[in-house]
Amino acid sequence: MALIELKGIQKSFPDGSGRSNTILRDVTFSVERGESVAVTGPSGSGKTTLLRMLGTLLEPDKGTYTLDGDNPFANPYQVRNRKIGFVFQDHRLLPQYTVLQNILMPCLATAQSATEQQVSYARALMSRTGIDGLEGQYPQTLSGGEAGRAALCRALVMEPLLVLADEPTGQLDADNADAILSLLTELVKERSTTLIMVTHSEQTAAAAARRLCIENRTVIEK
Repeated sequence: MALIELKGIQKSFPDGSGRSNTILRDVTFSVERGESVAVTGPSGSGKTTLLRMLGTLLEPDKGTYTLDGDNPFANPYQVRNRKIGFVFQDHRLLPQYTVLQNILMPCLATAQSATEQQVSYARALMSRTGIDGLEGQYPQTLSGGEAGRAALCRALVMEPLLVLADEPTGQLDADNADAILSLLTELVKERSTTLIMVTHSEQTAAAAARRLCIENRTVIEK
């Protein structure tokens, strides 16, 4: 069974003039466990809308979305916390918390504190990504590359089935972009985690094993 199955997905938004603007129509595809996929398309084509639906942040108007055999919208909060990791373009580290605290933030969504095992795994991820000496620092003291590595650790700390990345290298220079992209693809491959990235970057798209493109409000295989 595929990890992700979308069938006949449609999503529209009001345009402010009493009309409905269809963003996605009849989107149908599946993604296998451990697969890495890049989703491309021009600005405004619906890439972010699709990613938000895959992350259960936005429910489709029509169609079905199955994640790990279940309807993720039946309990979206729990699904987001336990099965999905997010990598954002702007990192979204909380300035009042240290690097280690930021990485452990997903662990605190349903508990008062992280377990020893979770803290140990967070430290292992920091070591793997080369930021193990920064655990007590605050986000404002980090370089762009260091912030990107911390955000990557945060996305993986719950050992999710699915990682969703929104332009994961969009705010980084070429060297840091290469490093973050390499780490991201290596880490998800090591853990057989499914990766879906939306991007404008050919470099980022080329790092995925498979490419989907949004054209004319639907998703096609490239």
